[in-house]
Amino acid sequence: MFIKKLQKMPRQKLTDEEKAANKAARAAKKNAEKNIDEKKKELAEKLKNMEKKVRIEEIKPEAGKKDGKVKLGEKGTEIASRESKLNSAETLVPLETYLKAGSYIGTKVITPDMRKYVYRRRNDGIAIINTNLIDEKLKDAIRFLGNYAPEDWILVCKREAGWRAGKLFSELTGVRVFTKKYPSGIITNTALPNFFETELVFICDPWLDKNALNDAVNVRRKVMGIIDTNNLTKGVDIVIPASNKGNKSLGLLLWIVAREYMHLRGINKPLPDVEEFIGERLEELPMKDRKSEKRKEEEKKKDEAKIESILKLDKATEGV
Repeated sequence: MFIKKLQKMPRQKLTDEEKAANKAARAAKKNAEKNIDEKKKELAEKLKNMEKKVRIEEIKPEAGKKDGKVKLGEKGTEIASRESKLNSAETLVPLETYLKAGSYIGTKVITPDMRKYVYRRRNDGIAIINTNLIDEKLKDAIRFLGNYAPEDWILVCKREAGWRAGKLFSELTGVRVFTKKYPSGIITNTALPNFFETELVFICDPWLDKNALNDAVNVRRKVMGIIDTNNLTKGVDIVIPASNKGNKSLGLLLWIVAREYMHLRGINKPLPDVEEFIGERLEELPMKDRKSEKRKEEEKKKDEAKIESILKLDKATEGV
């Protein structure tokens, strides 16, 4: 009854200041709701990743240790016991290493597919990829690769910056690697003398390696790729968001994949230093860049704390 009376009462005209205040309040509420939704999605993704962190069934550790080594795999291949960070809360390498290698530096172009991986733009318009997401997606990709034997997948890298790393990768893991040129149709055309079958194709650039990508899509094989901000992800099942333009970034990423894949598959070979994959030394970050990145991380933590408080307030309000 009271509501009906209120509805019949004439509405008072708002002043410009009141209208502006109401508009600002609505915008703030909308932003808060958006932040809550994003945080919920992030928490859901983390929960999903935690559920994935199980030991691969194909690699069953045998009981007992011998001379500081553990036996892995059906054939009991021995591998030096080293701790893997694949299933830990730690990053695969220190985040500063991704920065030194420039893995976080995208391009001025950001495709709709890659927008969710971009942290911000620099003053010169260059996109900056979220380094935490680089590490998380790289972990997911390596866990998935662990399900495949070396002969069941191939690596394709037409970009010259990745040829050195690709060659070393092949020598260490036994995976077939195609650099310089990928023979189109080699996994689709049975009439070709060099035809072979593969279960997964790992590409380093969807544009340069488009022939391999198209072949994999045509025969419905899984595709994993290092995707830069100017790339499209169409046809790529597993995305590793990172720079795929320079030898430092490609070298670092392939070195990490080789290290963890060898650990998962029980491949006992000495692992070269990361700089062997890159072909040069990783220089120290300038002090200015280190301070800038530290400031960004602190700002990010503050934003996360604000979102957490909003989530708690929202939960408390729902319980009332």
